[in-house]
Amino acid sequence: MPRDALSRRGFVTGWFALPFLSALSLSVNRLAAQNASLPLTPQCGSPEDLTRAQTAGPFFTPDTPLKRAFRGDGHGEPVTLIGFVLNPDCRPLADAAVELWHADSSGRYDNRGHLFRGHQRSDDAGRFVFETILPGRYPGRTRHFHVMIRPQGGKPLTTQLYFPGERGNRRDSIFHESLLMEMNPAADGKIARFDFVVDA
Repeated sequence: MPRDALSRRGFVTGWFALPFLSALSLSVNRLAAQNASLPLTPQCGSPEDLTRAQTAGPFFTPDTPLKRAFRGDGHGEPVTLIGFVLNPDCRPLADAAVELWHADSSGRYDNRGHLFRGHQRSDDAGRFVFETILPGRYPGRTRHFHVMIRPQGGKPLTTQLYFPGERGNRRDSIFHESLLMEMNPAADGKIARFDFVVDA
């Protein structure tokens, strides 16, 4: 499949097929109109384009629940994280485990339970979605999401995703610009997008 096989327009339009995103359809439609010509991020097409790995950090908790909706875990600015899981040839990977965990709006992690922690499986088109909130900052770190991808029969990827425009990005010792999410306004909060390219 060529590098542009999953066009930006195709990506955004494809989300209308997901029933749990119907409430976001107006915002996603606006995204399509504004950004239809943009390529996927990050680029894929060769083994060199694999998503950069980063540490899981000290707050990883195994055996999280199957969970897509985090907003009941605490108050904060709504963020919907969407994207694809792809192999280096840009082919979507179905049934990959996508795990997300992050701090609450005050910068604290739940280390006893599963608040702002959960996983899901990518669908047949490699898509995933999490409905969560903007994590808070805490000393020494800029805002970030932690993500672990486990593709079927492939190599797991652990990494972190970052928010554009954060002053703390430049001071964070492990920040990397290739892990910046694309952020767009939505009717309710923001839509963040990142497409993972993994070894599978």
